Amino acid sequence: MVKQFDAIVVGAGGVGSAAAYYLAKAGQKVLLLEQFELDHQNGSSYGQSRVIRYTYDNPTYVDLMRDAYPLWFALEEEAGEKLYVKTGGLDFGFPETDTFQRMKASLDESRLPYEYLSQAEIAQRYPQFALEDGMAGLFNPDGGLLKTSRCVLAHARLAQARGATVIDQTPVLKIIPSESGVEVQTETETYGCDRIVLTVGSWAKGLLAEQGIDLPLKIMPCQLGFYEPKNAADFEPGKFPVFFAHMNGDYGEMPYGIPHEDPSIGVKITTFYGWDTVDKPSEVDYTPSQAWTERIRNWANQYLPGAAGPLLYTRRCLYTVTPDKDFVVDQHPDYPHVVIGAGFSGHGFKFTTLMGKMLADLAVEGKTPHDTNLFKLSRFQLIAA
Repeated sequence: MVKQFDAIVVGAGGVGSAAAYYLAKAGQKVLLLEQFELDHQNGSSYGQSRVIRYTYDNPTYVDLMRDAYPLWFALEEEAGEKLYVKTGGLDFGFPETDTFQRMKASLDESRLPYEYLSQAEIAQRYPQFALEDGMAGLFNPDGGLLKTSRCVLAHARLAQARGATVIDQTPVLKIIPSESGVEVQTETETYGCDRIVLTVGSWAKGLLAEQGIDLPLKIMPCQLGFYEPKNAADFEPGKFPVFFAHMNGDYGEMPYGIPHEDPSIGVKITTFYGWDTVDKPSEVDYTPSQAWTERIRNWANQYLPGAAGPLLYTRRCLYTVTPDKDFVVDQHPDYPHVVIGAGFSGHGFKFTTLMGKMLADLAVEGKTPHDTNLFKLSRFQLIAA
């Protein structure tokens, strides 16, 4: 017997849990399916913290963050728990570098409030940094961290509170769209729905190929490092910002870090990009590289010496990356009631509540008031072999 829902969401990570929440909020009878347990470590949306910031080198993302911040505040209020911690955000590097210049130009175009800080001004405000002469920074006071797992679980819990059914540890075996709806098959059940949202992270390429869409997605297993600071109080929120360093090296591209709320966790330091990619989740090696942890510690020892203490913890985290590193948020070209969220390219978590709303809008209304021009499927050749 087919169990019928208004909407099904496949994948209960950051974006999928948010999509289920907004669909339920719109009055839909919702089913959220997850192949692993909720809050699992196999994908992208797990752990203590992710960066949230307005500062982007593309004004479109700045404007989308203007939409996202109020949604996070509203979610916090409904959930009754702290999800966002304001720390301030600092981008630093040599002002002549391309990424620094593009960031500054974007902030100016977006009329986003920020401070341009010299190396001496950074040293005065944040003596934890040991920057080179001639470096400078762009500081925005609203940068901070999101409590990753708590955000995912809050969306899922509040979706349930609005009537959604959440079933984890249930892989989807087949999705069959038609003109009138969608059939979803698992090992034990068959479900039907009027509309479906696909948010399966690193499993997107294979799942979408079955729907005739060949997205040029790559999986980038990045690595997170958590280091014990010499003086824990120096790296607490309020005393230390989230940061991005506009530089590359043998450690990867653009190191960044997040202050700790708990000294036992340590200061999070990793790099934005620079990792080797694979094509399928089955090819991912989740074994952390000890050599990399030393390379990024060496970087920290130069620019952030107080944070370059013993390694407390390290693990892999999967990015699913598009060639242009912009997201995919769109409807299936043949079945507009099949809505796709994919390729969040390592910088998507801060947008997850907004992306969930946008996907819910597309699923229910066929349109969204938020800008999706960067995120169209049509920018790629989509015919699957």
